Amino acid sequence: MDMGNLRERIKLLTNELLHRQSADGAWRFCFDSGVMTDNYLIILMTALGIRDPGFIHALAVRIASSQYQNGAWKLYPDEPEGNLETTAESCYALLCAGYYRPSDPRILLAKQFIRSKGGLSEARSLLTQVIFAATGQAEWPRQLRIPLTVFFSELGVGFDLFSLSGHARAHLIPTLIMSNKQFYVRNANMPDLSDLFLDGPKTFKNDRTWISNLHELFSALPLASTLASIGSAAAMEQAEAYMLERLEPNDTLLTYETSTVLMIFSLLALGYTADDPLISRLLQGIRSLQCMDRAHIQIATSEVWDTALLSHALQEAGVAIESTALQNAAYYLAARQQTRKGDWAIRNPHTEPGGWGFSDINTLYPDVDDSVAALRALLPYRESYSFPNGTASWQRGLNWVLAMRNDDAGWPAFERKGKWMPASLFQFEGSTDVATDPSTVDLTSRVLSFLGKDLVMTIGHRWIDDTVQWILSQQTKEGSWYGRWGICYINGTGAALQGMSDAGMASDHPAIKKAANWLLSIQNEDGGWGESCLSDKVKRYVPLNASTPSQTAWALDALIAANDKLTPEIEKGAEALLRTLERRDWTYYYPTGAMLPGSVYTHYPSYNYIWPLLTLSAIVKKYGS
Repeated sequence: MDMGNLRERIKLLTNELLHRQSADGAWRFCFDSGVMTDNYLIILMTALGIRDPGFIHALAVRIASSQYQNGAWKLYPDEPEGNLETTAESCYALLCAGYYRPSDPRILLAKQFIRSKGGLSEARSLLTQVIFAATGQAEWPRQLRIPLTVFFSELGVGFDLFSLSGHARAHLIPTLIMSNKQFYVRNANMPDLSDLFLDGPKTFKNDRTWISNLHELFSALPLASTLASIGSAAAMEQAEAYMLERLEPNDTLLTYETSTVLMIFSLLALGYTADDPLISRLLQGIRSLQCMDRAHIQIATSEVWDTALLSHALQEAGVAIESTALQNAAYYLAARQQTRKGDWAIRNPHTEPGGWGFSDINTLYPDVDDSVAALRALLPYRESYSFPNGTASWQRGLNWVLAMRNDDAGWPAFERKGKWMPASLFQFEGSTDVATDPSTVDLTSRVLSFLGKDLVMTIGHRWIDDTVQWILSQQTKEGSWYGRWGICYINGTGAALQGMSDAGMASDHPAIKKAANWLLSIQNEDGGWGESCLSDKVKRYVPLNASTPSQTAWALDALIAANDKLTPEIEKGAEALLRTLERRDWTYYYPTGAMLPGSVYTHYPSYNYIWPLLTLSAIVKKYGS
């Protein structure tokens, strides 16, 4: 392996990044979540009676371009055959857009695929079912007909709303407003897809839970409607206030496109008209999420996450902290530190705000991962003029991260772990992964890496020891770790080994050796690594049979941490990483981010810079001499 080639690639990546930086210091990449968000906006605008031919046509062209020859749409390129829910949503959106008729070959193929999968009644995604029910294409699932008084009750009776994760709440509350009112909106521009329910009733087959049965039993009781109405008006008001209080400055609900779409539908259910100024503001908020370089509505924008990680990667690559680019990035990040208390404070009432969120406009919804990335990027600047209050601001951010630690010694993403919720509360695809916000190995390991490498909090501190023991307890019998926010076992294993090594664990520790051997056992013939998004759904490693830049970098990070000397496998992996960066084929764009297992996967363009740059820099630093 020629170290000169690695240094040359580091230089090329660095120069490309410096050229792509925005004037305000941020990096702005298009956070690609597939066609789901584009579909939902077209359906919403059609339901509102809003026609914007040029804009809608551009979205429709993008949606149509990703259809496969068998008529299906996929969540990821190697998904077997295709995805029922994505195909149904895309077919619906294209018909709503008005550029395709039911007799169009593209639509006929899509419908044929949907029928081959059992029809729309087999759809298991919460968002798919809600979009179809809110527009009159399907009946509201009984498992969603939970009275709002269960969550909003002055008597304190029912479930604790804040036991759910923040992102689950932001989507569930507008959904329950609609389902409680059995609301739907239809007009002449919306197609009729009842022919896709093959068994007749426009219902979903996964609607067989204890909540559904309880609702059926309760509905049969005398005075059921009277009992259900008690407190419902007050609960509706509280639910509406809940959403309004969580609007971000760009008029999105906690920055998510999907939750904002549902909020607009729920406001219609509450009596707002389509031309109400609030709905117009929310719609503009959604449209503000459009990528700058293409017709795609992002599920959220990723400026803070990208800027923090890229700033750190450039520092590791040797860019001077005095450079204008890194100073501008520091200014940008420092200005995005949050000063308002959000829902996280319910279980951390005595902690001052100080975290960072994912997006440029986050003010209420900080998360641990972004906060650690920002703290790490800003570490060289904490005593400089980049911070409004210097070291005190940086320290407040650190205090917030430390206070977010769970009782199990791991870290959650957004909020400390809440009370228990029934695992069978809902039977939607991926519902168990989003209903609560538990500690995760990948995120906890990144916190551990920061504390160990940057703040010298290493093994021997009881606090650190407990976290290391929690990570060790999550290792699979094969030697890997599951990573919640990336794909998937390669992501978790790479983070775990790097985090524990940075905290001082010896490279010959049995857990590290076992993990390294597992990674070597799945190394591709070309020297790289690649894992299918299917791993995230079946919860076991599934090979992609190809190498991606991010996953190759994650695996190499682990092996670098586990080996004091350069090995042939690391050399082969580094050469494969260089080839993946040069080739830029489909593997370069393969999704490596996981938002909702089985339903939503994301491609971060920034990841093809961040992780390779960090990995190549680590190889040169550790083995370059």
